[in-house]
Amino acid sequence: MRQSAAVLILLMAGSAAATRTDYLNAQRKFKAIETQQTKPGTRVEISSQELNAYVEHELPQVAPPGIRKPHVVLLGGNKASGAALIDFVKMRSARGQTTNWVLRKLLQGEREVTVTARIRSGNGSATVDVERVEVAGLPIQGAALDFLIQNYLLPNYPQVKIGKPFGLHRRIDRVEVVPGMAYVVLKR
Repeated sequence: MRQSAAVLILLMAGSAAATRTDYLNAQRKFKAIETQQTKPGTRVEISSQELNAYVEHELPQVAPPGIRKPHVVLLGGNKASGAALIDFVKMRSARGQTTNWVLRKLLQGEREVTVTARIRSGNGSATVDVERVEVAGLPIQGAALDFLIQNYLLPNYPQVKIGKPFGLHRRIDRVEVVPGMAYVVLKR
């Protein structure tokens, strides 16, 4: 469940406006799924407010220094957008790695990073397809996107799979995203 939550956290970072009640509701729902307190076939609703509260609280436990102010938007059509302020140099430094002078000058300081992705899921597995990445409002693609994935995402989250299927928690059949809501559908 933690791996699935980490993927959701990477794709959909949470909101500062989230409340403690929303966090506790999301935590209770995830725990109910994990500990089999929900019946097979149940469709568990997680609102964008609950997801944002959960991510806001849990992100510091799974993310390296250099990521803050996460925010999730559940767009619908199994698409979500996540944004956060990211300091790429700080992330790299936290792993004890240096950044050459040119890259340090280009990447130093916080930048708003927005990722829009679509999730395809069913039969206990999912695939996350990244549709758009923006850094400080500029679209990133091709070699620049590959560089960020290889040097910042994968070193911090080596288990993340982009564009490749991965297994969901053993009880989860699929995840559905509609505007403002995500549904975790359990296997029958």
